[in-house]
Amino acid sequence: MTQGLLRVYLGAAPGVGKTYRMLEEGRRRAERGTDVVVGLVETHGRPQTEAMLGELEVVPRATLEYRGASFTELDLDAVLARSPEAVLVDELAHTNVPGSRNAKRWQDVQELLAAGIVVITTLNIQHLESINDVVTEITGVPQRETVPDAIVRRADQIELVDQTPEALRRRMAHGNIYRAEKIDAALANYFRVGNLTALRELALLWLADKVDDQLDRYRAEHRISQPWETRERVVVALTGGPEGGTVIRRAARIAERTTGADLLAVHVTRNDGLVGGADPADLTAQRTLVEDLGGTYHQVVGNDIATALLDFARGVNATQLVLGASRRNRFAQILSRGVGVTTTAASGSIDVHLVTHEQVHRGRGRSAPPAALSAQRRLFGFLFALVGLPLLTLALTQLRGELTLTSDILLYLAWVVVVALVGGLWSALTAAVLGSLLVNYFFAPPYHTLTINQRENVLAVAVFLAMAVAVSVAVDVAARRTREAAGARAEAETLFTLAGSVLRGSPAVRALLGQLRETYRFAAVTLLERRTDVPDGPDVQHDRQAWSVAGTVGAPPCLTPGEADADILVDGDTCLAMRGHPLAAADRRVVQAFAAQAALALREQRLAEQAATAGSMAEVDRLRTALLSAVSHDLRTPLAAAMAAVDGLRSPGVTLSAADRAELVDTVAESLGRLHRLVDNLLDMSRLQAGALAMRPQPMSVAEATAAALDEVGAAARPVPVRIPDDTPEVLADPVLVERILANLLRNALRYSPAERPPQLSVSEHGGYVAVRVVDRGPGIPASKWDTVFLPFQRLGDRDNETGVGLGLALSRGLAEAMHGTLDPEHTPGGGLTMTLRLPVVEDALGGADQPPADAALRRVAAWRRGRDVDARLGPDAAALLGGDADARPGGDADARRGRGARRGDVEAARVRDDEERA
Repeated sequence: MTQGLLRVYLGAAPGVGKTYRMLEEGRRRAERGTDVVVGLVETHGRPQTEAMLGELEVVPRATLEYRGASFTELDLDAVLARSPEAVLVDELAHTNVPGSRNAKRWQDVQELLAAGIVVITTLNIQHLESINDVVTEITGVPQRETVPDAIVRRADQIELVDQTPEALRRRMAHGNIYRAEKIDAALANYFRVGNLTALRELALLWLADKVDDQLDRYRAEHRISQPWETRERVVVALTGGPEGGTVIRRAARIAERTTGADLLAVHVTRNDGLVGGADPADLTAQRTLVEDLGGTYHQVVGNDIATALLDFARGVNATQLVLGASRRNRFAQILSRGVGVTTTAASGSIDVHLVTHEQVHRGRGRSAPPAALSAQRRLFGFLFALVGLPLLTLALTQLRGELTLTSDILLYLAWVVVVALVGGLWSALTAAVLGSLLVNYFFAPPYHTLTINQRENVLAVAVFLAMAVAVSVAVDVAARRTREAAGARAEAETLFTLAGSVLRGSPAVRALLGQLRETYRFAAVTLLERRTDVPDGPDVQHDRQAWSVAGTVGAPPCLTPGEADADILVDGDTCLAMRGHPLAAADRRVVQAFAAQAALALREQRLAEQAATAGSMAEVDRLRTALLSAVSHDLRTPLAAAMAAVDGLRSPGVTLSAADRAELVDTVAESLGRLHRLVDNLLDMSRLQAGALAMRPQPMSVAEATAAALDEVGAAARPVPVRIPDDTPEVLADPVLVERILANLLRNALRYSPAERPPQLSVSEHGGYVAVRVVDRGPGIPASKWDTVFLPFQRLGDRDNETGVGLGLALSRGLAEAMHGTLDPEHTPGGGLTMTLRLPVVEDALGGADQPPADAALRRVAAWRRGRDVDARLGPDAAALLGGDADARPGGDADARRGRGARRGDVEAARVRDDEERA
């Protein structure tokens, strides 16, 4: 089946007209004869939007029950069964009600597209996953509903619905977006001019990137290699020479002239693996500079530098190419035009800039290349030439008349090749010249003179000399390339080993220094940093106050560059110092690469530390924002209710009946109780995070804590079946904290369980722990989000945001772990969630010492507090302890409450004393 097309109307903020434009497009298609239906449209009561629905066919929504309330969602099955040509689906980022087929609406849209249906939808820029955190920082409002960028980028058409911030605020003020009571708050907060301007810029930039991707794809599909100057892209070519910094800065200034221009740096390396003229340290420093200026660094391979540069520039659709002026001297430029001239001639529509610098015409500054062969082999080559050729001449003179001049020349040429293989270029050239003289003197008529009478003999001797020189040069070049290749291979193996040690998880700076010390057998390798707070002295190289150790391996470390046997200055502030032996000149190149990478690793390490610090500060700020946004509501609501009730009680002109007065007093008590619980949770969470929570662990009965928790949450109005075996051992815990944990768990279970299926509480003992399970039959929580529910201020998209700040479960787990217990979620068979609290048994917690049996009186009090259905809840043995009907014991309930309150007061007083002692 053909995949359906996706059209997205993208807006910078609510109210810009996305839904209106979507309906407008739907009506246009319907007028052209397309079968269009409305799958789901949110008009938000806006008359103009409702009017645009017109006579469009609307597929009825699906109704879902969730936590006692009814919600409507897109009826995906009905739309698929209707199978229209196009469907309108509003709010792509919407989160579906639990119980829907898919968790997100964009997943519904994917199914519609897979069915071959054209989908027209809407989306605000703040709901894109990649910029969700940026929007939160700008507006201060976290966006919990997001769409993966890949879903939107795959859209066939994206149309920006744009309005200026001033126009959008006017629409808001006229009541065209929100209801009148929300307008002032919206204009003063989310819909500020600065917020709307930033969101608009984000939308424009994101859409520009999307258009860029489409353009690149079009050019690739149509094989268009010629650059299209739709956006400025400046490519700067780096040689690895000292002029790189000047060229990069010049290219950055060129890029800055156009807003949104890209800066790309490229270095071309040879594809034969041999060492080029680039300095690794300079290249590393130049790469860092490019990235600091907001550009990107690239490396390509090719022997023809001009061709490689232009291929790269055309591949990235570059508009300008920046190169440094040639460092070669004038004589070299006469022999070859150079990269700059060649690139300019072949650049076509790409503008080429040649930047002058201090190194122009100064030459490349290369040192003389090392000898391809050892001194011993070169000495043997000269001996072979000076001794072997006379002996060969003596032998050939004995055969004069039997061999022709051509044969003699071939034998001399063979000997020159042998000399070239043994001794290299100069000994071979010596053999070639000496051999030509001997051939001329002894074997070319007239003999024993240096004159030649026959032209063919002149040609033969000349060819012999030319061939001998050519062979000598070829053999020397081959030997030199072999040595360079061997050196490059050794360097590559060294760098590969270095990279492996870093990738295996070793700290980058220490791994680099350790590998350098091991490879070159240094006693100690130290990375030194120049201190900026110490002024330069007369001898900075030996001033220990002027340097600090950023990293060291081996002993004793070098505290200044002057104490080292070898040192490499990476830049003005960083130096690599080595102790043990001087550094060979041939090894300096690779060691410079080590030094540059070590400095770069140090810089990245510092940036990572700063990012970690910033991340922790951002997390603190996030928690603070979440706390303020949650607590501000949850403090205000009970306070408002209590104040209203108190005002009613204090009104002098109002006569209240006893029932009304009692109701108002109950309202005050309930509101103050909510405030008390909220403040307790906040204080205990802060104590937990600070490690200052005082506990009074003691042997206690889980049954009594359960009864107290049931009483606290008001379970009498909605009975909770409880099953606690008679032989349940006591646990070692803080009674007040256990009661609070169970109260939180029961409160959540009562809140989410259906009315006809109340939660249950059961207790069991296994492996030295007593497990208290609170079972509900609610919607449950996916296993992937089990850890999330224990984070502070998390409500997992709860639609009932009237109560609770999301601290209950976080605090409960913290309290459980503080008492050496655990709190874990489990799936309830048949649907729902089971929270299991495990606490250590007294005998195991105290090391197996004999303990007195559980206090039966506590069990009787617990059973008495629970009232009826004792047999089902405690078992027959515990029920027998009551000794009669609980209801027939007047004052028992109050006595139990007073007894429990007294014990709780003792524990709270002890905790207060502990807090005071800590303070």
